[in-house]
Amino acid sequence: MERGSDKHSPRLDDQQKHETEGLIRGGGTTHAEEWKETEAMPAPGEESLQSYPPGHEPGTPAGITARGVDIRSDLAKWLSDAHWPASGRDLVRHARQADAPDQVTDLIESLPDGEFKNVAEVAKALGLGMEKRRW
Repeated sequence: MERGSDKHSPRLDDQQKHETEGLIRGGGTTHAEEWKETEAMPAPGEESLQSYPPGHEPGTPAGITARGVDIRSDLAKWLSDAHWPASGRDLVRHARQADAPDQVTDLIESLPDGEFKNVAEVAKALGLGMEKRRW
């Protein structure tokens, strides 16, 4: 009478039997370390059990809208390497040289006269709102 399968050696059959024994007997996983386990996704409509420390919750910061965050992000992307301080005219020239999208260039063209020290001052001049910190 043959033992096990004829595809594997008896040693490999014993090893595979040992690896699956926990799954067969316990009805659970065979991983010894919990951190190796994959987490189940929450069902649709079910709240996540993820908790965040106070002040670090995801979302839009107080004092600014979600649209304002997106616009500030676009401005920062296209103006971050500009030479500061800069006038509105300098920033428009820089945005055009960087091939910034028309939306960004149009926003920069609408800036009032003056000189700006950084992207935050540009956003403030455009009325995008400022993040309020809880310090």
